[in-house]
Amino acid sequence: MLGLSLLVLSSATANIGSDPLFYVKKQLLWIVLGLAAALAVISFDYTKLLRYQHPIYGVLLVLLAIVMVIGHASHGKQQWIALGPFLFQPSELGKIMVIICFAAFLVKRQGELQRLRDLIPCFLYFSIPLGLVVAQGDLGTALVFIAICFGMLYLAGARPALLLEILGGGLALVVLALALHFSPLHLPLPLEDYQIKRLIVFINPYWDPQGAGYNILQSLVAIGSGGFWGKGLYHGSQVQLNFLPEHHTDFIFSVVGEELGFLGAGFVLFLYYVIVSRTIRATFEAKDLFGRLIIGGILSMWLFHILQNIGMTIGLMPITGIPLPFLSYGGSFMLTNMICVGLILNIHLRREKMLF
Repeated sequence: MLGLSLLVLSSATANIGSDPLFYVKKQLLWIVLGLAAALAVISFDYTKLLRYQHPIYGVLLVLLAIVMVIGHASHGKQQWIALGPFLFQPSELGKIMVIICFAAFLVKRQGELQRLRDLIPCFLYFSIPLGLVVAQGDLGTALVFIAICFGMLYLAGARPALLLEILGGGLALVVLALALHFSPLHLPLPLEDYQIKRLIVFINPYWDPQGAGYNILQSLVAIGSGGFWGKGLYHGSQVQLNFLPEHHTDFIFSVVGEELGFLGAGFVLFLYYVIVSRTIRATFEAKDLFGRLIIGGILSMWLFHILQNIGMTIGLMPITGIPLPFLSYGGSFMLTNMICVGLILNIHLRREKMLF
């Protein structure tokens, strides 16, 4: 998957800037750093993280709060911190930190998650970092946090029916709020104008074909024109002529669809199937609940990223601006995913107490 990322990026960014390999070189650098980080993570006993729950949680809140003060703003979001020539996104690293902290939090409540009132402390614990992410204007990452929360609650033993009721109730409230917003009452929503427009064009992209609906329409054209075999690397008209926006990050799957066709897109999905299926196996082979919850949180994060990103490129999900794991360009995102790989391998290697 990492090799495919470099290959597809070389085509997606061939006509961006003066150096056609600029993004490929940076991606390769982050892959190397990510591999080093993964190896470092494998080397220590993950169970020791239990004792550092509170310091990690404190650092997480500080990182998410400080970006709102000194953060670099882009696309209506203030979620990056400038570190010399690089932009670091604390919310990406925050995904790992919140998974570790929430896993430790849930371990202490094993067998006590059967009623709604039992879940309230869990939601309160999770709501603080979630609220800080929402305050940054990053709705996509906020939805990832919610997916992580519910996935880990399920693995911790919360009743599935109760979790579905909560999710259903939340979705019903969102639909009601949207209905009231577009009714004569015009109820205000805690969303930016561009976020509201994204929800509208999800239902009807042609409502604003040159504005909010442009991204999804160009993505559909790109994937549809790829056919079965694709147009070939460096030969996709939507990509090479830069009609397709953000095609090295959010819409990287559209590049695969246009230039490598249904065959290439199917191969990418097969690779994700392998990654997800082996992660599921590692989840249930973990020697303790703490390890199972950490892998389960990572699995929930990856599944949401994959389903949401690919879904939005083919018009099945609204555009939220979250990238594809291991494939999209992004330093903080790549580093986060490689650390996750290190954590999964760490826990899987220690699945039997006799090994260490």
